[in-house]
Amino acid sequence: MGVIYLVRHGQADPNAYGISDSTEPAPNGPGGLTDAGVMQARLSGMLLARLIDRVTAAVSGDLPRQTQTLAAVLGEIDGAPEPRVDPGWNEYELPALVGTATTDEYRDGRSYQRRLDEGLMEWISGGGEHGAGETYHHFGRRVSDAADRVRALAGSGQTVVVVSSAGSITQWIGQLWGLPAERWPVLSRTMVNASVSKLIVGRSGVTVVSFNEHAHLSDRDGGLATYR
Repeated sequence: MGVIYLVRHGQADPNAYGISDSTEPAPNGPGGLTDAGVMQARLSGMLLARLIDRVTAAVSGDLPRQTQTLAAVLGEIDGAPEPRVDPGWNEYELPALVGTATTDEYRDGRSYQRRLDEGLMEWISGGGEHGAGETYHHFGRRVSDAADRVRALAGSGQTVVVVSSAGSITQWIGQLWGLPAERWPVLSRTMVNASVSKLIVGRSGVTVVSFNEHAHLSDRDGGLATYR
């Protein structure tokens, strides 16, 4: 039996969400983690270090918020393997789905989420192509193929850590659970930054045993649990 831990990236600066007019500091580069995001990632690494004896493989997409999160997670784990990059775990193209969202809309939260939900529904229904021509069907296949590659790494006695984004993580979980495509975004928007989900790989396939665990973030002074 193998184990896969899916970790959502830590909090990222607004550039990661298509907010080009943001004046907020980007301490780790445009689209990278905020200082809070780095701490979230480290806390997730500490959690995994307590839960598992060793990590045999570690994978992320190539987006800055994903690679930086994986680096911070592995920094807390003794004997961690070298990280692998697989662009199949990249998020869908957020700027294409939200259009020209402003900093004020992003800060409002509900306004930005409403814009994103509308873009996702249009994308899923086939009303348009987004992300340099990536259709929703292609996105689902891309994530499924990336998941197959990770599953191959998670053989008996192996433990794999994957860092990705809410959309890509929940897309795979939605596929495993047989969720209708139009219900997948509901699952996606519940995900907390740097949350951890656990999957077991056995002879009968892949089973989700925990989803969106974030107690390790919520019990800090003031809380470090964020959604975006």
